[in-house]
Amino acid sequence: MGAYIIIGLALFFVIIIGYIANLVPWTTYFQSVSAGFPVSASQLIAMELRKVPVSYIVDHYIKARKANINIELSRLEMHYLSNGNIPNVIDAIVKATRANLNLDFEQAAALDLAGRNVVDAVMMCVQPKVLKAPEIQAVAKDGVELKVRINITVKANLRTMIGGAGEDTILARVGEGIVSAIGSSATHSEVLKSPDVITKHVLQSGLDAGTAFKIVSLDIADIDVGRNIGAYLKNAQAIADKQVAEARAEGRRALAEALTQENKAAEQEAKAKLVESEMRVPLALAETFRRGKLIVKRAPRKKIQLEKSAESLAHSGLNFGDDN
Repeated sequence: MGAYIIIGLALFFVIIIGYIANLVPWTTYFQSVSAGFPVSASQLIAMELRKVPVSYIVDHYIKARKANINIELSRLEMHYLSNGNIPNVIDAIVKATRANLNLDFEQAAALDLAGRNVVDAVMMCVQPKVLKAPEIQAVAKDGVELKVRINITVKANLRTMIGGAGEDTILARVGEGIVSAIGSSATHSEVLKSPDVITKHVLQSGLDAGTAFKIVSLDIADIDVGRNIGAYLKNAQAIADKQVAEARAEGRRALAEALTQENKAAEQEAKAKLVESEMRVPLALAETFRRGKLIVKRAPRKKIQLEKSAESLAHSGLNFGDDN
């Protein structure tokens, strides 16, 4: 009976050992051993149980260790489970190491998880990128417009890559700096004589602060003279002043005409009142006469006849002195 128990236990342990041995990816294990960076069987089994592609992780682990990147296998596994791009991270670290750039795995993994292309960021540090800004128009103090076309050479800033502003911000800030530099110049000819006043002003303003890039240089491609904005504005102001003066004069003329019409209306009203008053005089006389308050004195008939005779003699020329 004891022999059967021993045989059963032995078979049980054999089955357990066989199952565990079957879990170990021996090919991957011997690959890590042959590369000089062995991975324990327990780690491989744990990765198999977590449904992690063992050969994928171990291959990049060996590649990183061959490139003298000190990294733990568990960190690669964690980055994979976080949906990170392990090949990009490893390649970026290798390229950064060859270019003497300070980039560790934690920083590269953070950039990768933030959505940045780590390899492109490292390559932009090694080989700066040229941004062509659109034509920028600015006006000097003398009112003359200048049209500037500029090329901006930038390289990636790995420290501010996470959360830093992009290329659009660089272009907008450089355009702002160019407008400020030209606007502070007394005349446009000063800018044409010394275009470096623009580049010096922009580079000294620190316009790349808070962005994912660092401005290396500014190259002015072309400067053209545009319109005389000052003269145009003065002409427009003169036209506006003229229109305002004409409007005021028209207002005064209309007011004077309105006053004239009011005076004519007042005159007509006064005439109407006068006519009305004149019409009331006969009525008042008649009413006075009717009431007996008006007495009419008549001259004697003989005196009237003598006056008529004297008047007829005067007309006939027979009047002598005072003889009536």
